[in-house]
Amino acid sequence: MKTLPVTCEKCFLDFQESLDELQDLIRLGKQHGMDEKSQKRIIRSFEVTHELALKTIGEYFKKMGRPAFSGPRDATIEAFNEDLIDDGKGWLDMIIDRIKYDPRYAEVHEKELSKNIIHKYLLLFNNFERNMKENLG
Repeated sequence: MKTLPVTCEKCFLDFQESLDELQDLIRLGKQHGMDEKSQKRIIRSFEVTHELALKTIGEYFKKMGRPAFSGPRDATIEAFNEDLIDDGKGWLDMIIDRIKYDPRYAEVHEKELSKNIIHKYLLLFNNFERNMKENLG
C-alpha cells in the first residue's frame, strides 16, 4: 500500500489538532486540579504538539525548496529568522526542557515543565499557529 506524501498543510492541520487537545487538557487540569496524572497528560500532549510544530516547520521549508534540518535547534533558529516563530529563545527553552525531562525521573522536573507549558509554551504555540495561518493563507 502506497503512502501519500506528507504536505506542509497536512502537518499544520495535525499540529492544530494536537494544540487543541493540549489546550483541552490544560483547561481540564485547571478546572479539576493539577494532579500528577494531569501533569503527565499535559506533558505527553505538549511533546506531540512540539514535534508536530517542528515537522510543520520542516515541511514548510521543504516546500520552499530548502534543505532538511539537522535537528530541532536548527529548525527553530531558521523558523525564527523567517518570522514563523516570535520568540526564538522561548522555543529553544522548549527544546532544553524536553531534553531535561525524563519520564523515569518525572518528579524531578514534571511540575516545572507543566508550569512552563501552561504559562509560556502554550502562548508560543498559539503565536506559531497564527503565523503559519498567515504564511499558508
